Amino acid sequence: MKIHEYQAKDLMRQYGVAVPDGYPAFTVAEAMEAAHKLPGPIRVVKAQIHAGGRGLGGGVKVCKTLETVEQHATAILGMMLKTHQTGPGGQLVRRLYIEGGADIARELYLSLLLDRDCGKLVVMASTEGGMAIEDVAHATPEKIFKEWIDPKVGLQPFQCRKLGFGLGLNAKSTTSFTKLLTSLYRLYTDLDCSLLEINPLIVTGSGDVMALDGKITFDDNGLFRHPQLEALRDFAEEDPAEVEAGKFDLSYVHLDGNVGCLVNGAGLAMATMDILQHFGSEPANFLDVGGGATAEKVTAAFKIILSDDRVQAIFINIFGGIMKCDTIAEGVITAAREVGLNLPLVVRLEGTNVELGRQMLAESGLPIETALDMKDGAQKAVAAANRYAAQAR
Repeated sequence: MKIHEYQAKDLMRQYGVAVPDGYPAFTVAEAMEAAHKLPGPIRVVKAQIHAGGRGLGGGVKVCKTLETVEQHATAILGMMLKTHQTGPGGQLVRRLYIEGGADIARELYLSLLLDRDCGKLVVMASTEGGMAIEDVAHATPEKIFKEWIDPKVGLQPFQCRKLGFGLGLNAKSTTSFTKLLTSLYRLYTDLDCSLLEINPLIVTGSGDVMALDGKITFDDNGLFRHPQLEALRDFAEEDPAEVEAGKFDLSYVHLDGNVGCLVNGAGLAMATMDILQHFGSEPANFLDVGGGATAEKVTAAFKIILSDDRVQAIFINIFGGIMKCDTIAEGVITAAREVGLNLPLVVRLEGTNVELGRQMLAESGLPIETALDMKDGAQKAVAAANRYAAQAR
């Protein structure tokens, strides 16, 4: 789960991390009210979307007068902000963050995330603040410093000092940096984060270290421990189909292809996407109904696929172990009748109660094409999508 910059900074403040003063705004009037609360003369108008690169896209503007605050707030609020992370369509700006100016002497980069190769949290820091860390890693990897945190002992002061020295901080700034990083580590571990990134982290003219930006992503698997975080969720920034899938505990990811997939098991789902690509089509989604899905979940999954107007054929690929083939058949039949099936549907069933499942589909009266195996099913789904596309033209 992602949150906005202003929400991330509120959490940082609670953990004692130094951040500039600022206020969220949902209208231009609220933006001006926020600007008047800040001492000035510098104020910054920031678009709030769940994507990076806002500054390059025109979503961050430094203002020297209240008049320019109003001008930029009017221009940014409601714009379709396009960045390298939003895709070509952009993201609608519904919220602003009006922040006070800061005395910037240096810009740095700092993040905490899980290194899955070794199963430890890693702190990444760089002197190249304000730049995409991927670009830094490609062009000047020697400017990225890393410290891995032993989960048995946690972040140690010497690790903070080592990073501070690598960044070229003086004694005062290293002390400030150590305090900030220790607080961020507590925030990360307390709230089950999966990413905490500050870009840029700044050193002020007085030598203090401050978070000028803030990006936090939470591990969805840990959210049950933090019900207070649910209030921070902005559903308008998420794919509606993914939100709907979450209500039924379905693993769904929206993709750009034309063949909808309904599969049980993440490994089989990945293989299904690969074989569709092998035969010339692209998957429209990743959708794993899991090993113990009910007919209700299968029905919901089928409806989610049908709600995507880019889908030109559906491929259901089930290998039933815990998941029974008759349960899948029941869910598919129910959803197809409720929504109205107007797309080609190819079903491959194998495993527990497979004969019963196939019989239910055959007797349903629905235009369903069955497949002998995964290869046969993928070929039939690709061919069906091509026929549907040709007819639509």
